Amino acid sequence: MTREEVAKAALIKKFGFLENLVRIQRERRIFIDDAGQDFDRILDFASEDLGFSVLCAITGSDDGKRYEFIYHMARPKGDMLNIKIYTPRDGSRVKTITDKFPGAEIFERELTDLLGVKIDGLGEGNRYPLSDDWPEGEYPLRKDWVKKDKKPEGK
Repeated sequence: MTREEVAKAALIKKFGFLENLVRIQRERRIFIDDAGQDFDRILDFASEDLGFSVLCAITGSDDGKRYEFIYHMARPKGDMLNIKIYTPRDGSRVKTITDKFPGAEIFERELTDLLGVKIDGLGEGNRYPLSDDWPEGEYPLRKDWVKKDKKPEGK
């Protein structure tokens, strides 16, 4: 078995509901398509038991109906585990992971600044990456965002 197959089998053994949600995309790339309510437990297991101890990034996107967040984690030999979760656009909240990965703070601030997502447990800090004078309530990565000085198409 490859390292990816061993990790996939361990994830499925521990979290049976992942059987159809975890896949090996290609060599050294494992994806979990929707961790759902078990995200915290899966994150703990992946980092503590499977060795995915490096948080590389957190990416977020808006598909118009919900937000998607992908937590990109790595092992020292270069295997990547990408854990995806979804949240509704209205009242979207996720819990900080800075207790486990202190470096997550910059990524979580980016999600707040660009998508307007509330991160429960994230302490006070500077905005990132938008400037301090960026208008409140303006989130440039949301599908429905329109730049204030830009006229709508057709006008």
